Amino acid sequence: MAPDASPPTATPAASPASSAAAAPVALKKGSLVRVNRQSYQGSLEAGASDADAPGYLFEGPGEVLLLKGDYAQLRWRRPVPDVWLRLDQLEAYPG
Repeated sequence: MAPDASPPTATPAASPASSAAAAPVALKKGSLVRVNRQSYQGSLEAGASDADAPGYLFEGPGEVLLLKGDYAQLRWRRPVPDVWLRLDQLEAYPG
């Protein structure tokens, strides 16, 4: 059987700036993060918590203690329990 003679269609290459903005932040143990308010509101985690989320979640920084699947265990610099949140709800702390 003859191979397909049609050339492959080229896709435009994304510029580094646009691909960096679209790529999720790679988090690792020890990373400082804060919670993205838009991603958190209306989520399963928000529904399982108090109606009014504490401000320190969105102000940060929280420290990533452990990564497991799509979740991260976070510790805040306050006398509060550690929490597990989805990675897509977190953003790097701009500090």
